Formats: sequence, structure tokens, C-alpha cells
Amino acid sequence: MDNSNHAGPSYKSRFKKFILKIVLGVIVLCAILLWACSWTYSEGTRAGQLIKISKKGVVFKTNEGELNMGGLRMGNANDGLEGNLWQFSVLNEEVLEELKSAEGKRVKLSYKERYKTMPWQGNTNYFITKVEVIKP
Repeated sequence: MDNSNHAGPSYKSRFKKFILKIVLGVIVLCAILLWACSWTYSEGTRAGQLIKISKKGVVFKTNEGELNMGGLRMGNANDGLEGNLWQFSVLNEEVLEELKSAEGKRVKLSYKERYKTMPWQGNTNYFITKVEVIKP
């Protein structure tokens, strides 16, 4: 009996299996990353004066805003006191238009906090879902 035909898998078949494992690994990692970026970590509301809405970014332009929640807080040791500002991002165009019309007014913002975000979503993990203008 001649066993020379049973030398094991060829280089080509081993290479194909290796590439398949790499592709499957990348797909699994991308799926986990997308899940982490869409998972809501917490949700709630914050109130204060809406002081800024802007479009920021070098490669990805995102909608960002700042809310002055009132009061002061301690900054770095060299900075001293600073305003109590809260930064957030906006994905929804309708919410963005509501925020633009409420700039400078006191508002109550509903938000969702995500565990992680992609660069094209926003600079913060906080995403505004609802805007309520507080009547004086």
C-alpha cells in the first residue's frame, strides 16, 4: 500500500481556511461594535439654558450642543470655578430644528446615553431625543 496520497491538506486549502477564519472574526467584531454603539446605557432628562448648537467635525460633521445647567463647579486645579455645562449630540433632524428654535431659552432635554459611539454619530455619548421649552 502506498500512503503518499494522504500527506494532509494542501497549502491552498489551509490558506482558504485561514482567510475564512479572519473574515468571520472581522464580521463578529464588527457586529459586537455595532451592538455596543446602539445599546442605550442610560436615559433621563436634564434642564437648563440652551446656549449652543453647532455642526462640528473635520471628516464627519456632527450636530453638537451645550446646556448650561446653572451653578458653578470646580474645574482643574489651575482653572478654578467654571460653569456647569453639559455637552450633547443630536442625530434626529426634527429634534435639531426644535433645539435651534429654542437656543437661548430654558429647556428640558430628554436623552439617551450610549455606551460607545461611532465618529459619525457625535462627539459625546449623550443623544437628545426630545426637547421641551420651559415656560417662564
